Amino acid sequence: MRNYSIPALLLIPCLLFIGGCRKAETGAERRHEIKPRIVSLAPSVTEMMFAIGAGEHLVGRTTACDWPAEAAKVPVAGAFGRPSMEMLASMHPDIVIDVDLEEERNSSKIKDLNIRTERIVCKNPDDIPGAIRTLGKLTGHQRKADSLAGVIENGLAGFRKKNLLRTDKPLVYLEIWDDPFWTGGKDSYTSALIAYAGGRNIGDAVRKEYFEISQEWVIEQNPDIIACMYMSKETPAAAGVMQRTGWHHISAVRHKKVFDGFDNSLFLRPGPRVLEGIAQMERLIEKK
Repeated sequence: MRNYSIPALLLIPCLLFIGGCRKAETGAERRHEIKPRIVSLAPSVTEMMFAIGAGEHLVGRTTACDWPAEAAKVPVAGAFGRPSMEMLASMHPDIVIDVDLEEERNSSKIKDLNIRTERIVCKNPDDIPGAIRTLGKLTGHQRKADSLAGVIENGLAGFRKKNLLRTDKPLVYLEIWDDPFWTGGKDSYTSALIAYAGGRNIGDAVRKEYFEISQEWVIEQNPDIIACMYMSKETPAAAGVMQRTGWHHISAVRHKKVFDGFDNSLFLRPGPRVLEGIAQMERLIEKK
């Protein structure tokens, strides 16, 4: 009995060492496994991916995904809302993430390729922290995602507290396009952003996200501030607004509070730069 006990005892540390190595390897393997190949079909998703340090997971993007600069290195999988099925198949992604495909049947086509799909919905600034945390879980970047989400939540709370009791909330007209005229309604992301900045969106009179309007309707609403979200080919957008027939009656035109030259993605794209967009809108509202 004594002859066999010594070798057996000597084996115990070895077995413990091997077992420890196996556990360490399993942990490393698990960390290694959380590297899904992802195709982003929305600029907001692409921005959030890079913001949480998960840009390395992107193997495809849309032509509209233009920020940050590193996004330009990611291969294009199609237009925003209109992915190329051939390109998607060639990229061999584990997950395709969208926000709102232009054609819902595209979602079925992607599933037919045996590719997992995930939808990240951001209808207003309050949805952004949750979206960031979801992407953190999908990519294994929870710590940085939670940190960024917390910063945005605190920032939104600060703007909310600052403007909650504000009584002099000016009317803001966000002109998204001028041919035809489009603006954001009560259910739009831009309406919530304007509210966080301390203003009132003239489009809140309509319970829609984005809709076409007439010049007469804008004149009737009489906004105090006009912000043009596009570039004009001939004259600067703000100058064009100032010269429109009948618009000289509008408060914003009379007081020369018509602005252009924005990075419109800050106002139209729900993403990690939301606080920057609100701050810029707030500066317009407070500008004397």
